[in-house]
Amino acid sequence: MRPDFWIVQTFNGLSYGALLFLLASGLSLIFGVMRIVNMAHGSYFMLGGYLGLTVILRTRSFAMSVVAATVAIALIGMAMERYFLQRLRGQDLGQVLMTIGFALIFQDLALLLWGGDPYSLPVPAALSGSARLGGIVFPIYRVFIVGVAVAVGLGLWLLLDRTRAGAMIRAAVDDGEMAQGVGINVPRLSLAVFGLGSALAALGGVIGAGFLGVYPGADFEVLPYAFVVVIVGGLGSLPGAMVGSLLVGLLDNFGKALFPELAYFTLFAPMALILAIRPTGLFGRA
Repeated sequence: MRPDFWIVQTFNGLSYGALLFLLASGLSLIFGVMRIVNMAHGSYFMLGGYLGLTVILRTRSFAMSVVAATVAIALIGMAMERYFLQRLRGQDLGQVLMTIGFALIFQDLALLLWGGDPYSLPVPAALSGSARLGGIVFPIYRVFIVGVAVAVGLGLWLLLDRTRAGAMIRAAVDDGEMAQGVGINVPRLSLAVFGLGSALAALGGVIGAGFLGVYPGADFEVLPYAFVVVIVGGLGSLPGAMVGSLLVGLLDNFGKALFPELAYFTLFAPMALILAIRPTGLFGRA
């Protein structure tokens, strides 16, 4: 195979991994801080794409679609956490059943409101072209996705490592009961983290709608990838989510390009091997 094949596929894998990071970073925070297996997280991704599509068709503003979708989905996620999931704290099976129920409700609502046809979110003209480097063409929109993921990763790192709120989140991840004992309002912190995680999933949905499109079933299609990233990277670990996203993006892209009939095997077999060696994930702590 020509060298440009490997370069292009690597770039495609990195851009897909960047999109997965937007989805999985929020899930990692929710999973790490609250220990909630949120099966509706993929729904935030799908609904974010649909809401972004609706707003941009009405306003012709890509920025407005991003803001409106992230705020709306953050409020939906916070309402779910406040009025439903807080009542099931510590009940893993109840949380799974509750969030699966919400995911199915969201899926039916999306089908009712937007129909069953796939849509692609219109992207700004400045992001719709291609850049040529050394004879290889790189879509600008994929470069934009990588840039957004880098910016979000940097913002989350500053939040978690350089602010008082981040210190409280880390304390809740390490020992929620001890954090509650020293005066940290863990339920309120959990609500804020759930809203942030939901907003990040919606951001990924809006951006992904211009990349992968938005369609019924997109929620359950991306959800397994998000959980693979979180579990392999390590619960509540931002570096783990980042490395896990890139690893999953590259494995998925090369697996589909080189061995399309074994695409899932080339993705999940290395994941199983990693977990067999490090059950807590690459950056997780026992």
